[in-house]
Amino acid sequence: MTPHVYDRIGEGYRDARRPDPRIAARIVAALGDSASVVNVGAGAGSYEPAITVCAVEPSAAMIAQRPPGAAPAIQASAESIPLPDACADASLAVLTVHHWADPLAGLAELRRIARRRVVVLTWDQHGGDGFWLTRDYIAENYAWDSQRFLALEQIASALGGGPDGGRSDVRIEAVPIPHDCSDGFLAAYWRRPAAYLDPRNRASMSNFALPGAPRCEEGLARLAADVASGEWARRYADLLERKELDVGYRLVIADL
Repeated sequence: MTPHVYDRIGEGYRDARRPDPRIAARIVAALGDSASVVNVGAGAGSYEPAITVCAVEPSAAMIAQRPPGAAPAIQASAESIPLPDACADASLAVLTVHHWADPLAGLAELRRIARRRVVVLTWDQHGGDGFWLTRDYIAENYAWDSQRFLALEQIASALGGGPDGGRSDVRIEAVPIPHDCSDGFLAAYWRRPAAYLDPRNRASMSNFALPGAPRCEEGLARLAADVASGEWARRYADLLERKELDVGYRLVIADL
């Protein structure tokens, strides 16, 4: 295969992006009584449930970081999964659809390979309570990232019907982020602002690491000054009392 962008930026991903058990529990619950699942856009295997029978991932570097004993992985894209129709009870895609070259084709593949259910964890740019980092410091990053994510309505529509006329029941669930989230995605450090100043943390966030992503030097410099002066803690004092925050992460669950 042609080298994938994550072959370059994905080194060390497994250490920086350790799955949070509370988010993992939400994903397992969303899969319900499924006995088998194919994990698409699986990366290094974060949030991969024990019932996974196969993973699909285009990056060789990410596949190489999968833990011993993980389900077998196929190096392939979401848009063209080399598996038969209805080969597992469920298909799963965790924070990956926005990386796909053709998201709608990939979502159609998720439907095709699942017998009973499709579960997608994504981000709704219009959902939640708002996120201080992208709203007040790096708005250019929010604008760039918003262009990469399909609207929830598009995902629900794609999973809710197929070319054969079959329909699905689709529901959407909010996934609040714990204040001490162990993962390293963009909103994981919402109560720990200094973490965004560490380039090692930003290197595992596609918002900063992907080619073409805004560099955000000015906003990060303002954040550094506000953290050092105590202004951040004064401005967002209410967040320091919260245990979790809804910043727009959503589970889209389709029963086929």
